[in-house]
Amino acid sequence: MPDLAADLLVPLPTRGRTFSASRLARFGDLSPGGRLRLDALARYCQDVSSDDTADARLANDTAWVVRRTAVEFHRSPGFREPLRLTTFCSGTGGRWAERRVSIVGPEGASIEAVSLWVHLDADTGRPVTLPPDFHACYDEAAAGRTVSARLQHDTAIPIVAARGPWALRLADFDLLGHVNNAATWSMVEETLVRRPDLRPPFRAELEYRSAIERGTEVDLVTSDDDGTLGLWIVERQSDPAQAAEVVATARVRALTD
Repeated sequence: MPDLAADLLVPLPTRGRTFSASRLARFGDLSPGGRLRLDALARYCQDVSSDDTADARLANDTAWVVRRTAVEFHRSPGFREPLRLTTFCSGTGGRWAERRVSIVGPEGASIEAVSLWVHLDADTGRPVTLPPDFHACYDEAAAGRTVSARLQHDTAIPIVAARGPWALRLADFDLLGHVNNAATWSMVEETLVRRPDLRPPFRAELEYRSAIERGTEVDLVTSDDDGTLGLWIVERQSDPAQAAEVVATARVRALTD
């Protein structure tokens, strides 16, 4: 059986392709409390991943969407701390691949992330098999590790849960016309206001079940269960009798270093 995708934070490979880039933790990336926001972190990971595939000169380097991400946030960078972002492929499946990103800084910043990216046909938007040039470039680092695209979160919404609307902006939508991954992490960031005690180190996970399209209205449903903060992003239905469609879920819990 393959490992569950986007869950294990495997170490940097000793062989195969890795790609690194530098970035400063800038003013607009930090929360009022000084922590790197999760939406800014998502942009960091997206950008270094995109830069990697562009540098690798893959024939189809842009048609990827995130299905699941897990982050272990150990220590936030400080303002203008220079960061080193290193990424590599940590596993593959038929039409998807798992990507690790490690972020460290000289002042102690330490964040580890792993995401499952689904490979799409650029014209149809449908998942397609990983091409030969991808395997030629990344298989050595993946070292034969196979991953599943199976999601892990429970979509059942607790009876006792807080619910409120979330206003989607034009700036939340990307080139594909969907709410961007980083914009969805903004919803998780907003939910963390409920739990000021959830400071680093913590683990955060986000899973997507369907894309959020233009014109969609969504609600955020939140609940605390045994110390884990849960979030369900649901598409609002015009008919109250219809069951709400869960389009994404998130979980945040404390870590013990």
